[in-house]
Amino acid sequence: MFDTVVVATDGSDSVKRAVDIALDLADRFDAEVHALSVIDASEVDASPQQLRDELRTALETTADAALTTVEERADRDVTTAVREGRPAAEICDYAREVDADVVATGTRGRHGENRLLLGSVAERIVRTSPVPVLTVRQLAPAGEDGGDDGNAIVA
Repeated sequence: MFDTVVVATDGSDSVKRAVDIALDLADRFDAEVHALSVIDASEVDASPQQLRDELRTALETTADAALTTVEERADRDVTTAVREGRPAAEICDYAREVDADVVATGTRGRHGENRLLLGSVAERIVRTSPVPVLTVRQLAPAGEDGGDDGNAIVA
């Protein structure tokens, strides 16, 4: 059913469960794993000129660390890529390029009246992806009211 799984990662806490679930999915279907990290060009371009190089280097280091984490957690080879641009657009373009069967991404859980909303990047991926998207919400730390159980949503 799934031959190619793309996991979008920025290394944040909200992505850790998504990485684990994407890797589990790949294991179950013996699928190829592609890990993608996108450097948000708007973060770099919006900064003062003297900080752009430093910021770009810091964002590249963060992206590389996020991809290394995926590789370390996987029990199979992982194809990694770093792109620069608008994250949702780059993730969807990459999914097309590698003929992905599913894209996995993390999202920050919302509570109360915002509980049905996804993070802005995750929402854009869900709306524009050429393939199904597996969004995985980060579980609330023990002792916090986490609302539902944080199950994944496939769109």
